[in-house]
Amino acid sequence: MIKSIVATTTAFCVCSAVFFNLSSVSQAADPKAPEQFYVKFETTKGEVLIECNRSWAPIGVDHFYKAVKDGFYNEARFFRVVPDFMVQFGISGDPKVHEKWDADVLKDDPVTQKNVRGTLTYATAGPNTRTTQLFINYGDNTFLDGQGFAPIGKVVSGMENVDKINSEYGESPKQPYIEQLGNRYLNEYFPKLDYIKSATIVEK
Repeated sequence: MIKSIVATTTAFCVCSAVFFNLSSVSQAADPKAPEQFYVKFETTKGEVLIECNRSWAPIGVDHFYKAVKDGFYNEARFFRVVPDFMVQFGISGDPKVHEKWDADVLKDDPVTQKNVRGTLTYATAGPNTRTTQLFINYGDNTFLDGQGFAPIGKVVSGMENVDKINSEYGESPKQPYIEQLGNRYLNEYFPKLDYIKSATIVEK
């Protein structure tokens, strides 16, 4: 069944390799997150601790806080890995969950921080298109600053584990297929992808 869908579905892309629903930008604010909090990713490569600062990008941080508390990132695959650039994640393994969250499109935050190594930033497909997809910068990608990519946090421990995330599939996983089929598609075609076992709000 998966193979037949993959064979007949037409893939599409945008310049930033982000795929999303062209729904209206969210007008309802998410519940306010703490001014600073920590998120622990239990990944297949080990623990990663991320410090989030609401002053950096309040709209994005509030949405990330809500998504983590809701369990959205649990079992999410690192589906796009570009060595020396970034590692991307944030499509739910459950298509029904993804569809719900992908409809909530965020306004942009002003860029107040630089996209340097270890920073966590929303992926976009242009202005005001952020949903749930995020990436961790492997390098100093400050050229993204002028393109509207606003970091929301930074890795404070476990960056060595981020560096170990499997990059053998590169950018091969097709995002429309992930959105439609979830982890069933990824497990069949890209079984060695690393992933987030769980994402939780923690004390430092």
